[in-house]
Amino acid sequence: MSKTLSVRLFFVLLLSGIIIFLPGCAKSGNSGEEPPVYSPARVLTPEAPGTQTLGSSPLVLDISNQDQGYLTAQSDSEDSRMSIQLTTPSGVLYSYFLEPEEQAVIPFSEGSGDYVITCYQQIDGSQYAALYSETLTVKLENEFLPFLYPNQYVNFSAESEACTLAQSLVTDEMKDVDILKTFYNYVTSHITYDYDKANSVEAGYLPDIDETLRTGTGICFDYAALLTAMLRSQDIPCKLEIGYSGEIKHAWIDVYIRGKGWATKAVSFDGDTWQLMDPTFDANSDDDETIQEYIGDESNYTVQFSR
Repeated sequence: MSKTLSVRLFFVLLLSGIIIFLPGCAKSGNSGEEPPVYSPARVLTPEAPGTQTLGSSPLVLDISNQDQGYLTAQSDSEDSRMSIQLTTPSGVLYSYFLEPEEQAVIPFSEGSGDYVITCYQQIDGSQYAALYSETLTVKLENEFLPFLYPNQYVNFSAESEACTLAQSLVTDEMKDVDILKTFYNYVTSHITYDYDKANSVEAGYLPDIDETLRTGTGICFDYAALLTAMLRSQDIPCKLEIGYSGEIKHAWIDVYIRGKGWATKAVSFDGDTWQLMDPTFDANSDDDETIQEYIGDESNYTVQFSR
């Protein structure tokens, strides 16, 4: 990757509004549990019934479905931005922001455990006042649920064009790997990288997967969010991963393949193109062994956060 592209990608990711501390970044392991199976495949829809909540106006967190791997945040402020700081069981700090009167789904990306949630209200510019702080003990019904539901960064619904497209590309005889390859081929052949957008993207940018489909262009988050949403809509757990490959800012997805486990770095973005790169798939004879050896070494990759 050229230095220009590296810097460009670095700032695109930096502008996402995420604040991360890394005393230890835990990745969900496979405990022997398998993802839920829905027949036919269906798009999971977050709900906020209000049976269990934290806080009060102007920011309420609905934790009624925490066992499904998410909470729903609702702002009723007409003019103030809200900030939600979520510290995971391993100590990683995620920052989420809500615009006035906005609702957002926030995932428990590390699965079961104790999460510290601290909420703030914008006072002026970058100044925020604390609203409340709570520790929430989460026990998931299934460890894969956070990577099947939509959330603020991978935002989709049953009505999304991306989900309709995904369903149209799948046939009954396809296995998970076949679906991944089909979606990958579609996205990479229909979406081109938008360098102008990469240079002008503003802080707080969030992907719009259907806009990416309509325009046929996008930046790294758009590619990854679109592919992640399509896979999740077909009940295939998928993590949107952001971090480093060596010293280069990097983005990739991890996909859970039934019968094989988590396929790390399944689809990787190098700042210019997206490639199917996962070494746990059956390698083709023309694969570059040196590249596969590098990718297969987890020490070459540092995950900052999962969505």
